[in-house]
Amino acid sequence: MKYGFTRTVPLPFDRAVERVTDELKKQGFGVLTTIDVKATLKQKLDVEFPRYVILGACNPPLAHRALQAEPNIGLLLPCNVIVYEQEEKTVVGVFDPMMMVPLVDTPSLEPVAREVRQKLESALAAV
Repeated sequence: MKYGFTRTVPLPFDRAVERVTDELKKQGFGVLTTIDVKATLKQKLDVEFPRYVILGACNPPLAHRALQAEPNIGLLLPCNVIVYEQEEKTVVGVFDPMMMVPLVDTPSLEPVAREVRQKLESALAAV
Protein backbone atom coordinates (compact mmCIF):
# COMPACT_ATOMS: atom_id res chain seq x y z
CA MET A 1 0.00 0.00 0.00
CA LYS A 2 1.56 3.27 -1.09
CA TYR A 3 -0.55 5.65 1.00
CA GLY A 4 -0.17 4.08 4.42
CA PHE A 5 1.28 1.36 6.60
CA THR A 6 -0.49 -1.65 8.08
CA ARG A 7 0.38 -4.55 10.27
CA THR A 8 -1.51 -7.56 11.50
CA VAL A 9 -1.41 -7.71 15.28
CA PRO A 10 -1.84 -10.69 17.63
CA LEU A 11 -4.65 -9.01 19.55
CA PRO A 12 -8.42 -9.31 19.57
CA PHE A 13 -10.17 -6.38 17.87
CA ASP A 14 -11.25 -4.48 21.02
CA ARG A 15 -7.84 -4.84 22.61
CA ALA A 16 -6.17 -3.62 19.40
CA VAL A 17 -8.34 -0.49 19.41
CA GLU A 18 -7.40 0.16 23.05
CA ARG A 19 -3.73 -0.50 22.40
CA VAL A 20 -3.45 1.70 19.32
CA THR A 21 -5.26 4.50 21.19
CA ASP A 22 -2.77 4.16 24.07
CA GLU A 23 0.23 4.11 21.74
CA LEU A 24 -1.03 7.16 19.84
CA LYS A 25 -1.37 8.97 23.18
CA LYS A 26 2.26 8.16 23.99
CA GLN A 27 3.19 9.89 20.73
CA GLY A 28 1.16 13.00 21.59
CA PHE A 29 -2.01 12.14 19.64
CA GLY A 30 -5.56 12.17 20.90
CA VAL A 31 -8.41 10.40 19.14
CA LEU A 32 -10.91 13.09 18.16
CA THR A 33 -13.33 10.86 16.28
CA THR A 34 -14.23 7.20 16.13
CA ILE A 35 -16.23 5.98 13.17
CA ASP A 36 -17.70 2.52 13.60
CA VAL A 37 -17.92 1.46 9.96
CA LYS A 38 -19.63 -1.86 10.75
CA ALA A 39 -22.42 -0.14 12.72
CA THR A 40 -22.83 2.63 10.18
CA LEU A 41 -23.15 0.24 7.24
CA LYS A 42 -25.63 -1.88 9.19
CA GLN A 43 -27.73 1.14 10.13
CA LYS A 44 -27.64 2.93 6.75
CA LEU A 45 -27.58 0.01 4.31
CA ASP A 46 -28.62 -2.98 6.40
CA VAL A 47 -25.51 -4.87 5.31
CA GLU A 48 -23.15 -7.01 7.35
CA PHE A 49 -19.51 -5.94 7.45
CA PRO A 50 -16.56 -7.06 9.59
CA ARG A 51 -15.65 -4.96 12.62
CA TYR A 52 -13.87 -1.87 11.33
CA VAL A 53 -13.19 1.50 12.95
CA ILE A 54 -11.59 4.68 11.68
CA LEU A 55 -9.90 6.73 14.38
CA GLY A 56 -9.28 10.41 13.70
CA ALA A 57 -6.01 11.10 15.50
CA CYS A 58 -4.59 14.56 16.15
CA ASN A 59 -1.33 15.79 17.64
CA PRO A 60 -2.21 19.44 18.41
CA PRO A 61 1.31 20.95 18.22
CA LEU A 62 2.01 19.22 14.91
CA ALA A 63 -1.45 20.07 13.54
CA HIS A 64 -0.81 23.71 14.47
CA ARG A 65 2.53 23.70 12.64
CA ALA A 66 0.93 22.09 9.58
CA LEU A 67 -1.90 24.63 9.54
CA GLN A 68 0.59 27.48 9.82
CA ALA A 69 2.50 26.09 6.84
CA GLU A 70 -0.65 25.49 4.78
CA PRO A 71 -4.08 26.62 6.04
CA ASN A 72 -5.93 24.34 3.62
CA ILE A 73 -4.18 21.25 5.04
CA GLY A 74 -7.20 20.98 7.32
CA LEU A 75 -8.89 19.25 4.40
CA LEU A 76 -6.55 16.31 5.05
CA LEU A 77 -6.73 16.30 8.85
CA PRO A 78 -6.99 14.53 11.25
CA CYS A 79 -4.69 11.60 10.61
CA ASN A 80 -6.72 8.47 10.00
CA VAL A 81 -5.88 5.26 11.78
CA ILE A 82 -7.83 2.09 11.00
CA VAL A 83 -8.45 -1.11 12.92
CA TYR A 84 -10.34 -3.95 11.32
CA GLU A 85 -10.95 -7.67 11.41
CA GLN A 86 -9.84 -9.73 8.46
CA GLU A 87 -10.07 -13.51 8.41
CA GLU A 88 -10.05 -13.83 12.22
CA LYS A 89 -7.06 -11.49 12.49
CA THR A 90 -6.81 -7.83 13.46
CA VAL A 91 -5.16 -5.30 11.17
CA VAL A 92 -4.03 -1.83 12.25
CA GLY A 93 -3.12 0.81 9.69
CA VAL A 94 -2.02 4.44 9.57
CA PHE A 95 -2.11 6.98 6.78
CA ASP A 96 1.29 8.11 5.51
CA PRO A 97 1.30 11.89 6.03
CA MET A 98 4.14 12.21 3.51
CA MET A 99 1.46 11.63 0.88
CA MET A 100 0.17 15.14 1.63
CA VAL A 101 3.43 16.86 0.70
CA PRO A 102 3.21 16.52 -3.10
CA LEU A 103 -0.53 17.27 -3.01
CA VAL A 104 -0.12 20.70 -1.47
CA ASP A 105 3.31 21.62 -2.88
CA THR A 106 4.32 23.53 0.28
CA PRO A 107 7.96 22.76 1.10
CA SER A 108 7.64 23.93 4.72
CA LEU A 109 5.07 21.17 5.31
CA GLU A 110 7.57 18.38 4.63
CA PRO A 111 9.39 18.42 8.00
CA VAL A 112 6.05 18.38 9.83
CA ALA A 113 4.78 15.48 7.74
CA ARG A 114 8.04 13.62 8.33
CA GLU A 115 7.71 14.06 12.11
CA VAL A 116 4.05 12.96 12.07
CA ARG A 117 5.01 9.92 9.99
CA GLN A 118 7.72 8.92 12.48
CA LYS A 119 5.32 9.21 15.40
CA LEU A 120 2.56 7.25 13.65
CA GLU A 121 5.02 4.53 12.62
CA SER A 122 6.29 4.31 16.22
CA ALA A 123 2.74 3.94 17.52
CA LEU A 124 1.95 1.27 14.92
CA ALA A 125 5.11 -0.67 15.72
CA ALA A 126 4.28 -0.64 19.43
CA VAL A 127 0.78 -2.11 19.03
